[in-house]
This record gives sequence, C-alpha cells and structure tokens, in this order.
Amino acid sequence: MDLAGRVALVTGSGRRLGQAIALALGARGARVAVHYNASAGGATETVDRIRAAGGTAEPFVADLSDAEAAGALVHRVADAFGALDVLVNSAGIMERHPVPTVTPAAWDLAFAINVRAPFFTSQAAAARMGARGGVIVNIADLAAFEAWTGYVPHGVSKAALVALTRGLAHALAPHIRVAAVAPGAVLLPDGWAGAQSEHLVATTPLKRLGAPDDIVQTVLFLIASDYITGETIIVDGGRNVRR
Repeated sequence: MDLAGRVALVTGSGRRLGQAIALALGARGARVAVHYNASAGGATETVDRIRAAGGTAEPFVADLSDAEAAGALVHRVADAFGALDVLVNSAGIMERHPVPTVTPAAWDLAFAINVRAPFFTSQAAAARMGARGGVIVNIADLAAFEAWTGYVPHGVSKAALVALTRGLAHALAPHIRVAAVAPGAVLLPDGWAGAQSEHLVATTPLKRLGAPDDIVQTVLFLIASDYITGETIIVDGGRNVRR
C-alpha cells in the first residue's frame, strides 16, 4: 500500500509508540487521525509535528474503555476524512498487579482497553473499509508469550489480542488484512530505570533495549506487505527465544 493520501487512524497517538507510529505515517504522506484520551498535550504535539512537516493530521478524543466510543471514533474519523485505509490499535494499558492484589475493576479495565476496544474499532473499520479494503495493525506485547507474575491481567489481555488478530484476519479476508506487532523491551514502563533497565539489557540476546523506530519499521512493513495477515511479529531483541 502506498501511504500517500491514505487515511490512517492511530489510537493512543498522543504518547510513546502511538505517537512515533503516527509521525511515521504522516511523514510518508498519510492523512493521520491522531486519537487520544488523557494525553491532549501529546496529541497536539503529534498533530503540530505532522503539519509542520507538510502533512495532514487532525486530533480525535475518545475514551476507549467505553465500547460504544471505540466504534464511534472510527466512524467520526471516516466521516471527517471521507475514508479509512489503515487502523493501528496502539492505545493500551499496562498496570502492575501482583496476583493477590488484582481486583475485578483492574481486570475489566485491562480487557476493556487492550482487547474490547481493538475489537470494536476493527469492527467499525471493517464496515467503513468494505470491499475497498485496508489494513489493521494491533500493538500486542511480549507479555502475550511470557509469564510476567506482576502483570497477569495485562499478559492475558495481550494474549487475547493476539488471538483476536488471528480471528479478525480470517473473518475479514480477503479485502482487509489484520496483523500485530509484539514489542519487547522498547519503551520501558513509567518509573522503570537503573537496575531494571540494566537487567533487561543483560538478559536480552542482542544486549540492548529497543527503540520506537524498531516497532515503527515493523508496522510499516506489515502495512506494505500485501501477503501477510493473521501474524504477530515479535520485536524483542531475542528475548522470546530464551524460552
């Protein structure tokens, strides 16, 4: 897919990986819908940077913990731009909850944002893409393939997102492709530094942390690769091969 003039919605693009992905799509000529919830300042920065580089971008606010808001977001974007070609489900939540501390509310929030929202944005996107086709890329996590004892709800929700990717790829073929990227130690959770960072470097076969561009390039590859669907590409410096 040539991105020039295409319409791309990136959820959670006011910060971190979502912002990096939105900027990269804008730099390649896509018209970018910049979604945010709490990160209004970051979303404004994303929009301003895309426009400053000569691209087109508009901000869209939505609370994706609300299933109806998730689908409505997609329809608002498609109405505003007249089409939708690419959906990147980047918005997510990663909260530390050791098993004894997990509450029903914490469990439900992880699944609402990490699984339910991507389903309903994808459902709406499929309706708007139709036979014209398009691409959906989900941002999963290495936690979908490993057992992180302090992040069980997160890991299970991301494993569900991988399963969702496969299910949607089958259901939406042949016109719409669905794939995922599972980052490893790329952008560390807020508050992680020092010994935690050093431990991750030491236990990663490539002996370094990843960078946002490692994920961005994989997303761009999946958008461009017309014969890949249903797959999740792990981008983790080799951590998963230690198992």
